[in-house]
Amino acid sequence: MEERDLNTAILEQVPVEIAVSVGRARPMVRELMRLGRESVLPLDRRIDDPVELFIGDKLIARGVLEEMEGENAGFLGVRLTEIIDLKAAL
Repeated sequence: MEERDLNTAILEQVPVEIAVSVGRARPMVRELMRLGRESVLPLDRRIDDPVELFIGDKLIARGVLEEMEGENAGFLGVRLTEIIDLKAAL
């Protein structure tokens, strides 16, 4: 195996954390101080709007939230609808 192929094989085994952004909120501090259990913080997106996937601060994809089925029932997943050019993003 060539050195480059070995390096690629090693890198492919490194886990990467992906953050999914479902929206943002910009409340005033006084509004934050009033929040308590069962409070709802409105976001700037609707339930059916696309979510954004990030590695660090780099946008890598967009998608829609879905509830998983089968053995992962009850968990959320993201169905990718757009993948950003990773070479340009990273």
